[in-house]
Amino acid sequence: MHCPPTKDSPMPFRFRCLAPALLALALVVPAVHAGEPQEKPTGTATMETASVPAWLVGTWTLVRCDNVYPDGHRVELYGPHPQGLWMIDGHGHYLMHIARVQRTPFAAGDKSKGTAEEYRAASLDSNSHFGSIRVEDNRLVTHIDQASFPNWNGRDGKSSFTHDGKQLTYIVAKPSSGSGDGAHGEVVWQRVD
Repeated sequence: MHCPPTKDSPMPFRFRCLAPALLALALVVPAVHAGEPQEKPTGTATMETASVPAWLVGTWTLVRCDNVYPDGHRVELYGPHPQGLWMIDGHGHYLMHIARVQRTPFAAGDKSKGTAEEYRAASLDSNSHFGSIRVEDNRLVTHIDQASFPNWNGRDGKSSFTHDGKQLTYIVAKPSSGSGDGAHGEVVWQRVD
């Protein structure tokens, strides 16, 4: 189903509805951890003090999320028209969600009563994580606090990227699927605000 933009907003309906929830989550996560002692590495800038370029701050919508193989063929990990929202604040906190447009609901209508196939599809058809991001030496440097794929929790990464102010493309050198076959990930985002 396509949700056309309204006269008041260029964003499709699904993003207008999803954006406040993601923003609320992005604001709650730092507040939840505010009372916890924080270990800070010595001799390096932390994410809280690192400069986040103004062009990176804001809301981005997903254009594509593919694995690209050595022979040039692409696999669209979330289908031909994936949906996604990536929100980044001025302190480098981010929240990202990517999903396949057509997702099959659980037959039982109960999240705790899915079949193995339903759980597998739910896992492969969406991807969410939050953490911190900065730019260093012309690379995106990320730390994932929590992810829907638990193997990424606590993971640090560096990705090469290009941007033109309206569109950002970054490369995932070793994606969590397909890298054994020599694939790399290519993720393209379009600025919303």
